[in-house]
Amino acid sequence: MATDDTIGDGGLTQTLDTLALRQRDLEIGANSFARAMSSAFASAATSGKQFDDILKSLGLRLSDLALKMAFKPLTQALAGGFEKLLGGLAGGAGTAVTPFATGGVIAAPSYFPLGSRGVGLVGEAGPEAILPLARGADGKLGVAAGASPAAASITVHIATPDAESFRRSETYVSSLIARAVARGQRSL
Repeated sequence: MATDDTIGDGGLTQTLDTLALRQRDLEIGANSFARAMSSAFASAATSGKQFDDILKSLGLRLSDLALKMAFKPLTQALAGGFEKLLGGLAGGAGTAVTPFATGGVIAAPSYFPLGSRGVGLVGEAGPEAILPLARGADGKLGVAAGASPAAASITVHIATPDAESFRRSETYVSSLIARAVARGQRSL
């Protein structure tokens, strides 16, 4: 017999966990209420206070308890929101930290801490590159470039008895030289 319920194992487990949390919260609230009632009546019996004073004290404790329970979802939501915000900014627990010491690209908008200047936003207008900085031999700070080979000096001597035939084949010879240089640079 088929049912219209589409709760999978994950949904059912999540629902049971939520119910267990709510039951625990209700038990804590009921225990707090019982403690407040018993301590109020015990105080009345042992301290000899007026019953009106005990009831006022009990009323204040119960209203404090009710307010705490009423605002608990709000405080949990705010605390969770701040935790996510600060965890994302600081790379807190549960947040994957991606190192960019060798550079990289940020494709989606992301927040990052700017120390005393607040919070920065990167990637808001599309992908952005992160380039590592390094001090050069002259002490200036600049973008660190990868190790590049020294510029090669290539000299080609062509000896021909017929200068006119060389002029006609000059583009062909130039392209041969360019391809040879490209192959040499790739193999470095």
